[in-house]
Amino acid sequence: MNKPRSANPGPSPRRAALAALLQVVLHGRNLPDALEPELAKIPDSRDRALAQALAYGVMRDYWRLDALLAELLAKPLRAKDSDVQLVLMLGLYQIMAMRIPDHAAVTETVKLLKKLNKPWAKGLVNGVLRHYLRHQDSLLVQMQDKPAFTSGHPGWLVALFRRDWPDDWPAICEANNQPPPMTLRVNLQQISRPDYLKQLQAAGFSAQPAAHAQSALTLDKPVDVSELPGFDQGQVSVQDSAAQLAAPLLDPRPGERVLDACAAPGGKTAHLREHQPELAALVALDIEAGRLARVEQTLARLQLDATCLVGDAAVPDSWWDGQPFDRILLDAPCSATGVIRRHPDIRLLRRQNDIAVLVERQQAILQALWRTLKPGGFLLYATCSILKQENTQQIEQFLARHDDARLLDIEANWGQAMPAGRQILPGDDNMDGFFYARLYKD
Repeated sequence: MNKPRSANPGPSPRRAALAALLQVVLHGRNLPDALEPELAKIPDSRDRALAQALAYGVMRDYWRLDALLAELLAKPLRAKDSDVQLVLMLGLYQIMAMRIPDHAAVTETVKLLKKLNKPWAKGLVNGVLRHYLRHQDSLLVQMQDKPAFTSGHPGWLVALFRRDWPDDWPAICEANNQPPPMTLRVNLQQISRPDYLKQLQAAGFSAQPAAHAQSALTLDKPVDVSELPGFDQGQVSVQDSAAQLAAPLLDPRPGERVLDACAAPGGKTAHLREHQPELAALVALDIEAGRLARVEQTLARLQLDATCLVGDAAVPDSWWDGQPFDRILLDAPCSATGVIRRHPDIRLLRRQNDIAVLVERQQAILQALWRTLKPGGFLLYATCSILKQENTQQIEQFLARHDDARLLDIEANWGQAMPAGRQILPGDDNMDGFFYARLYKD
């Protein structure tokens, strides 16, 4: 029997999704931050799930829907009518990708225009959606000649993928267009992976051990974290298995001082402490106090400790006490082109000229942190990018400038060896795209 719905249902899921999407498109907010307050207004869990599915689905298919609307509309909508454009995208996405009856998708989408105070658009939205329903088969065939539709990415980003990965770029685009898996990191200090898998199964959830990360389990279907057994007690966290490779690669030893630079939201900080609980010190550094608060919340839930510092990794004198670190994890700010399937708004928010700025920032942080590492220490450089200028080329340039830096091989059966470091592409063994390089200081 279905649970009765709340007497105060809050805003409709479609209205909540539209409000979040408008924040992303018009104001450049990232989708999770835009969506969170909208979901908080909806008491019913099924409606929250629908709102989230709509918002993420439209953002994931944004460039495909944009290309399709260019064919369906007699002329482009004005910039001030971006809200109507998004209403049309919501309607098309429901028809194309969701198990919602066509008539309900059209009717409920048209209702959104009442809140926008744009009654003139009702006929337009109704007409466009019904035209698509009548001609969808021929339209979808026609759209196969449109690169933005077939790739689902802006042209400049596809060009970068083709430049760096001439044989792999179609698979990269396809992986980015798929919903990501929900992968868990089991806290092996509290419970073994097999035992936690049994707890999941007893709670009615199906999951499989993920490849390559000994602490990783991938759920067959995503669930709300509040439903996960032992979540509040710190037995488990949500983290992609590619990100779970960082702590074993850094491999800190008892009694060592470790720095996690650019630490927010804290998943890797926590994993480092879980991986090696007998560190002399673990410092979590982030440039934004608000983001560092998320690290503190993560550590508190997991009942772990670290010294959390607000500071710019490129300016150590502002936060460093002068005691060198034995090991440093530099999860560098990057284009995030390896996690587009998880953060589909990246395709809209990232700009081509951002890449050179990020590369310069990575260089500055890497140079600055190198002097905080003691001779005989290790630095693990990581990004969630798949662009070579942020990854293998960045490390090659660093090595050319530092006689005291030595590249250590990463022998693994995941990803692919690069001239410097190792690269995972999106979807490889169901993982996010990640890059790792291990550096030793003579």
